[in-house]
Amino acid sequence: MPKDRQEMWIEAVLATPGVNVPCEALENIAPFIVDPELTLSEPDAQGVRTLKDGAVRRVHTEAGDMVIAVVRMHGVGGVVWGHNERISSIWRTAADPAVGRETKKSLSPVRPWRGRDDQGREKIYAALESSALNRQSLIVNIEETSDELRRRDNVRPYDLLEDLVLNGQQEPGMYVPQMVRLEENAEHDEESGPTYPDAYWGWMAVRGNNRTQKRHEIFGLTSTEVLTGVPDAKLGRSGEGIVLEPDVWLCEFSETLNKEHADAPDDEDPHSASRARRAASVAVVDAHLVIGTATPQRLYRIVQMSNRRDHVHPPLEFDANDRSRALGRSVLGMYVAQGVLDEKTAEVLSGLAPVRDLPGASRGMAVSELRDLRSMRLLQELFPKDQHKRLLLRRVLSESPPSQLKGPEINQRARTWSALTSESYPRPWNPRIGEIFTTRAREGFDLSGRPLRELLAAADTDEDAFEELVAYRAAHWLAAFDVIDADRGSLAGQQSLDDAGMKVNRVRRSVTNCLQALRHERNRPMAVGLLRELAAAMDDGDRRPWRVSGSGRVLPNEEITPYWFDQNFPKETGMRPRKPAVPQPRAGGWAGAASRAATTGPLRPAPALWPPGSA
Repeated sequence: MPKDRQEMWIEAVLATPGVNVPCEALENIAPFIVDPELTLSEPDAQGVRTLKDGAVRRVHTEAGDMVIAVVRMHGVGGVVWGHNERISSIWRTAADPAVGRETKKSLSPVRPWRGRDDQGREKIYAALESSALNRQSLIVNIEETSDELRRRDNVRPYDLLEDLVLNGQQEPGMYVPQMVRLEENAEHDEESGPTYPDAYWGWMAVRGNNRTQKRHEIFGLTSTEVLTGVPDAKLGRSGEGIVLEPDVWLCEFSETLNKEHADAPDDEDPHSASRARRAASVAVVDAHLVIGTATPQRLYRIVQMSNRRDHVHPPLEFDANDRSRALGRSVLGMYVAQGVLDEKTAEVLSGLAPVRDLPGASRGMAVSELRDLRSMRLLQELFPKDQHKRLLLRRVLSESPPSQLKGPEINQRARTWSALTSESYPRPWNPRIGEIFTTRAREGFDLSGRPLRELLAAADTDEDAFEELVAYRAAHWLAAFDVIDADRGSLAGQQSLDDAGMKVNRVRRSVTNCLQALRHERNRPMAVGLLRELAAAMDDGDRRPWRVSGSGRVLPNEEITPYWFDQNFPKETGMRPRKPAVPQPRAGGWAGAASRAATTGPLRPAPALWPPGSA
């Protein structure tokens, strides 16, 4: 699109009521807009044009409102987003206070974009900002995002790429502007100037991440190239450089595709056709661009909320961990929007900020204490005593009234708590680890508030302290070190190593059974020692925890294994006491029982099977 048409569209967008997107972000997306004049109103009396009513939507979410521009976009536009919640569990979050041996790399936090208005005053705009160590780090993050999306897409019951080739894109994607700043920019040209920019603007796929990735694959480009520049070779040039400006490379890329399309035979089979023929159905797609919000400081939550409900409720395909985390973030976002939770606390609980930012965290807290502080706060937010929060929870999770809350709904909240808690650990565990609560949980949890250090110190003599550790901490701690797992229903292929290094079948048992075994009076000293050792292992870089003796003493250099746990806290000690047997009639049989009943009162007749008059 020529520059003058781009500028006309940008001016019209910025003049539209409710729009507060940065001009720089619009300059990045403008080259991709197709037929921009169709989205514009007629000039008013002052000659000002805006987006016409049909090209603007005002979207309400439970976290806030936003303004959307409805456009036709070149199919190669948009960038896959690493912060997409469908793949959030592959990254280490800011809420993990330690870097363990198996910790995956983390994405930098997303912040509101700050710029200056016409008067030079700092202002928050409807855009996001993040950082990357350098250009190579940025590229690796995008490539890992694309690879993970590709792996997750394998669970789809159809081939999305071929569906796009045959049928085009039926639903619009949603894109939010984001600037990525480079902390280091070490590459310089011959004149000692920077070879690449210090920051990149892109429009990240909030909704339609997989469609964006597949479109790029059809076109033969990558999201990395859309964001950071396209190589000369893909533009038909002979050089080995990179073209950074979208309005330059997109024009040349389109010309290359048009030439390929003209040279291809008309009767090509779509499956084996040339790139240009296969890309024809997605040459232009509908897109929704986020261009404004009255609460730009909450933009990240707002755009996530707009996409979240489609995925956390079936049939769309989040995996169990990402789905549970997204549900929890929906709850926290609703709390913030309704003013019952502050933004900073919600960021920490969502995994977007370090635990040390949480109210109550102190500089001297150990890793185990920080993780515990966050987990217990999450528990109370997801099982609140406050009536207003209960109502908000019902709205987000589509629950029954509190008095009718059933086991599956309680388990959904428990999985959410467990999945969000695992963000403070090196890697996630099966969120069903958290399914340990009875229907008493519908009343909410009112914890003692005692610090973890105090609970651990008093656990061997204080029954309340011990119970609080077992009931709310033990399952997650054991799962974090792969000592226990949620019961998977079948033991096929589930084996562990015994003390002699031989493979043995794992014991099938529930998490609740494991906790009951810890509570058994015979196991109490060892259980207290185990809990203390698990906390110490966290504080020591998430090392493997050591075994403990029957008296609770640590046995250094002997690692805890699932086999050791099953042997020392056996399934049988975790069984609930059997109910007393139904009393049998004494001598005299049922006639004797009837005669005894006669002395205590008449027997009540059995209720009628059919209502009166039904025969």
